[in-house]
Parts: sequence; C-alpha cells; structure tokens
Amino acid sequence: MEFNKHSLDIDAAKATDDLCRTIREQVRDRCKRTGAVIGISGGIDSSVVAALCARALGPKRVVGIMMPEKDSSSDSKSLAQILAEKFGFETVEESISDGLTGLGCYQRRDEAIRSVFPNYDDSYMAKITIPTNILEKESYNFFELTIEDKEGRSETKRLPLKAYLQIVASTNLKQRLRMTTLYYHAEKRNWAVIGTGNKDEHEQGFFVKYGDGGADLKPIAHLFKIQVFQLAEYLGVPEEIINRTPTTDTYSADTTQEEFFFGLDFYRMDMLWHAMENNVPPAQAADVLGISEEQAARAYANIKRKIVATEYLRMQPLEISE
Repeated sequence: MEFNKHSLDIDAAKATDDLCRTIREQVRDRCKRTGAVIGISGGIDSSVVAALCARALGPKRVVGIMMPEKDSSSDSKSLAQILAEKFGFETVEESISDGLTGLGCYQRRDEAIRSVFPNYDDSYMAKITIPTNILEKESYNFFELTIEDKEGRSETKRLPLKAYLQIVASTNLKQRLRMTTLYYHAEKRNWAVIGTGNKDEHEQGFFVKYGDGGADLKPIAHLFKIQVFQLAEYLGVPEEIINRTPTTDTYSADTTQEEFFFGLDFYRMDMLWHAMENNVPPAQAADVLGISEEQAARAYANIKRKIVATEYLRMQPLEISE
C-alpha cells in the first residue's frame, strides 16, 4: 500500500453520516432501545460519541452522566457541561466517592502505595507511569510510582509487582462503579449504554474489563485516536476539549495516557500501527515519520505485544459446550 503522512485522514462528513446511521440501527433495531446513556468526562472520546448520538437520535434522547470522585480533575465537570450545552442534551451528576469508599477503593490503593512510600498520606497525590518512550527501548516491563506533596516536591520509585497489581485492582473499581451507574440510568429509561473507547484503547487493552469496556455498543472502537480528533473538528466539539491533553482521570496526580500506558504520542503510534497492519516495511514507515528503521520496528513489536497480552480483556465469557 501507499503509506504517507495522510494515510489516516478520513472523510469526516461521510464517516459521521455512516456512524449516525449505524448508531440508529444498533440502538433501535438491535438493542430495541429508544435512547443513549453516555458517561461524559470532558475527554475527546466521550465528547465525540455524545455529539454523534445527539445527531443520530436527537438530543432529547441522549443523557450524559458525569461521575466525579475525589481524585477527578475539576476540569472534567466544567468541560462536560460545556459539551452538553453545545449539543443540547441533558446531564446528570452522580458522585461515586462514597461508593468507592464503601468498596475499599481508596483504602486498598493507599495501603499498596504505603508499601512503597511509608510516608504517604492523604496530603500527597500519586500516579503510575511507564519510564520510557517505546521507540527508545525494545520493551518495558516495569512501572514507576510517583508521589507529590503539597509543595510540588515529588519522589519516584520503581513499583514492585505486588503493589502495582493492588493499586490497579483498587483503581479499576472506579471504572466498574461508573459502568454500574450508567446501566442504572439506562435501565430506568429503557435506553442503551454507549461505549466511548477508541481503537487504541480497545485493541491495546487500555480499558477495564466490565468497566469502561462494558457497553451495549461501541461506535468508535474501530477508529484510531487521531481519527477521533478529526471527527471532533467536523462535529464542532468545543476547542477546550479538543485541545485538552488526554488523561487517565484515575490518579490524584495528573497523568497523561501517553505516560501511563501508550508510551508514544498518538500521531506516531497510530501511523506506525496502521503501517504494521498493512504490512508496510519498518524502513518505509520510518522514512515517512522521520525516525529510524530500528525505532519503527520497536514500535511494531510493542503494539503487537500489547494486543496479544490483552486478548483476555476482549474475550467473551468462556462456556463449556457438550
């Protein structure tokens, strides 16, 4: 195939028409529902999905659920409200902090953090990151934990596997409680829950099984992140949302999706992934993107590993057949 800097450009108008038609068919005919419930966070993905659903079904058949908790960014609510005003759909705010406290989310997470930093308490913020750009090393097999005090001083240590697993298991309760909340609001209306994950998240496993990975339909799960941005521009998603750096909105300290999981900016990652899927030699992809052949090959290998390693997350429940 011909591979160039515009290989992932889409016809946003046609893509929007196709997506709206599919959303209508899936919600009404396949799911037998009459409207859409979407978790909105002020992020680009949920904003595009909400805008598509408002166009496809009409804004009166869309509700956006804001689900803040004590670690949430204050920007999330304000941006979500700007989005709802722009596209004319209803919003509902459901704080999930008390529910997470009851489930032991914060207590279990903090216990794990203190196993690494005994001085950690409620006055600190914390985040998990990967330490390297995926182009610069063959792979990474560890995470780092950073804590920040009120004065902005930070400490970082390599995160032991046991503590890492407990922190992740604890914080995954956030996504699962949010999905539980979405289904409450969907079922009381006889509406469908709409997923907001893009291809980068869905295929590489950047989601929580039965959390943000659970939904009745996933209209943008086939689109690369940079294509979601193209749709956002066409749909008129507010600039404040388009220009916002994608974050996890999971940890108390600001953490971008790049530094927590992907390890590379979205343009180069998506282009390299597209090239790999279409059997473009690493040398050719490297030439287009201005990197070395070795770096392109590293990116190919890293993406493949993530897809294989996270297959479990995309599996349907296994059954025993006679």
